[in-house]
Amino acid sequence: MLSGRLPDPPTAVRRGPLRAGAFPSTLHDQRVASLLGIALGITFGTCFLTGLVSHFMQHPPTWLSWPSRPVWLYRVTQGLHVTTGLASVPLLLVKLWTVYPRLWEWPPVRSVAHALERLTIVPLIAGSIFQLATGIANIAQWYRFHFFFTVTHYWVAWITIGALVVHIAAKLTTVRANVGRKRHERIPGTAVSAAPERTAGGREGDSRREGAGGGGQVLEDLEDQGNLGNGRDGAPPAGGLTRRGLAVATGTAAAVIVVTTAGQAVPALAPLDLLAPRRPDLGPQGLPVNRTARTARAARVAVAARDPGYRLEAVGTRRVGYDLAQLHALPSHTVRLPITCVEGWSADATWHGPRLRDLLDAALIPVDATVRVESLEAHGGYRASEVRPAHARDPLTLLATGLNDADLELYHGYPARLIAPDRPGVLQTKWVHRVVLL
Repeated sequence: MLSGRLPDPPTAVRRGPLRAGAFPSTLHDQRVASLLGIALGITFGTCFLTGLVSHFMQHPPTWLSWPSRPVWLYRVTQGLHVTTGLASVPLLLVKLWTVYPRLWEWPPVRSVAHALERLTIVPLIAGSIFQLATGIANIAQWYRFHFFFTVTHYWVAWITIGALVVHIAAKLTTVRANVGRKRHERIPGTAVSAAPERTAGGREGDSRREGAGGGGQVLEDLEDQGNLGNGRDGAPPAGGLTRRGLAVATGTAAAVIVVTTAGQAVPALAPLDLLAPRRPDLGPQGLPVNRTARTARAARVAVAARDPGYRLEAVGTRRVGYDLAQLHALPSHTVRLPITCVEGWSADATWHGPRLRDLLDAALIPVDATVRVESLEAHGGYRASEVRPAHARDPLTLLATGLNDADLELYHGYPARLIAPDRPGVLQTKWVHRVVLL
């Protein structure tokens, strides 16, 4: 039932893009689509896996304990996440241009199985466009959508990657037949190769009927799709862009995007950081600022942070408190740590202040306990963050009171902020006023 052929629609509707030969370019072929699909599979797969890392670091399940070392791990994973997402943009656009004649193939539906296959493309294309568009908006901090980005991005990623897996399974035979040095040997004169996906020109019907005896027609059908191409380089008969030329142009576009944006995470490429939304060395005290005191002033953070009566409390088996002078009188330590934002930028900085574990010991908080670090902000999804033992007890984890050999500025979380190794910037809580045993 699934493979039974459906009746052809009337020929009277074959106009515009439905007419035979509406898409003459040899670049609308299976080989180009297969190569682009492989490249997208790599970038999407990398982006998905590194996105999972970021999500589970921000929303860890109870069974997961994320390590505090190496200190640069999240910098690498989140840099890869954003960079591969940006590199996917030209790959996806060219891929969609290559395969869009399939939207007009004739007949539109050949069987129930073919209809189901076409339906699975909808979440793949829609999800891919949504993920890239909202991801770019997020790194640019352009929030014009009325949903919580991280949760929506996470679940749509699962839908998209699931659709991608189904699509790969459906197209694996096609990809194998069109990629690799021995691809020409995979075109036997049998019924297997006599069932290529049809183009808008639609000559598949004859080859399907000829079966094993239609080797000549099969070869002609495959050439129409670009499986063999017009020459070694896939050169079109009347000149124009070749397959190799398209590959070079697409790869160059992706490479330019990578080189001109990766500098926000890779210090060596910082001079080429032309298209990234921010430079990691620009901002107060040499660091960018995502959440400024001006933004938080609505919650009276600036006033509370500058209040002479400010106290930092650690609440465990006993409660201890420090005013600003006592906080600065605690043993201070200096560490060199990167701060990495979920938007993809990261920067090294020198921080100084008391170790978090010293405050926990003063409050008699057990060494295997999780604590919550709370901000002076009254509202917001990141006004507090949980710190598990691996980070809480790490000697590099500070309640920093200074940055780059100067007192911490309000923009960066004065009078104290959390700074810990291998941790997303949104969890490096600013304007800290309480640490509580959970």
